[in-house]
Amino acid sequence: MHRKLVSTLVLSIMSGVCLAQAPVVDISDTTTPSTSTSSLSDVDVSAVEERLAVLERIVESRTSNQQRMQEQLDILQSDVDGIRGSIELHNHQLEKILERQRELFLEIDNRFSALQTQSQQVASQFPSGINNNSGTTATQLPSSPVAGNEQSAYQNAVNLILKQRDYEAAIPAFRTFLTQFPNSEYTDNAYYWLGQLLYNKKEWSEAKNAFEQVVNNFTQSPKRADSILKLGMIAKQSGDLSTANQQFQKVVAEYPDSTPARLANEQLAGN
Repeated sequence: MHRKLVSTLVLSIMSGVCLAQAPVVDISDTTTPSTSTSSLSDVDVSAVEERLAVLERIVESRTSNQQRMQEQLDILQSDVDGIRGSIELHNHQLEKILERQRELFLEIDNRFSALQTQSQQVASQFPSGINNNSGTTATQLPSSPVAGNEQSAYQNAVNLILKQRDYEAAIPAFRTFLTQFPNSEYTDNAYYWLGQLLYNKKEWSEAKNAFEQVVNNFTQSPKRADSILKLGMIAKQSGDLSTANQQFQKVVAEYPDSTPARLANEQLAGN
């Protein structure tokens, strides 16, 4: 392209020179010209070519700079698109996690409501002639204070989350419950909620220990799939993507049709 431009300029100059008005010569003048140079003698062709070469280098330099600038702009645009996509993916994943947490909170609340209803129904079946001082009748079996305290302690800890939203106070409440009732029917749930509270505080090591208790010691727990997913999230937060992917794959393999498996698949796709 630049060669064509140079050639065009040269031809234009040459044409102008060739078409210039011829000098008037008096045929009666017998004086011989001092020189025999042609009409091009007034044009320094070498200088013109040199200037054209300079112009060509300038154009080439500008074109090269524009190409480099465009390449840099393309790279920056690609980086911006990648960052935007990553942010959108993370926002989507966060929304899914928050949605799952809300579902779990509602599930716990519904279960306790059902337990309270059942307790009221059972209490209504006892004879009315109960001695309030002793708590027993001739036909009533002795109550179990340990079982009552166990359920009350667990429910109080859960209420700190669901009703009072006092997450800081819920952590020691669950720890106290696990210390007092290590073999309770609520132990797996207590470990899960303790792990979730610590996870929200980004106390990864203690949260991992709590979730591992559920995964390793309560294989039939409904909280096990969520606990495996959380172990994968903790590993990812710690930068251990290999372990994180192993945990996500474990959720998918053992609980393929569950919500945690769907979230695990999204994590695997994002990694």
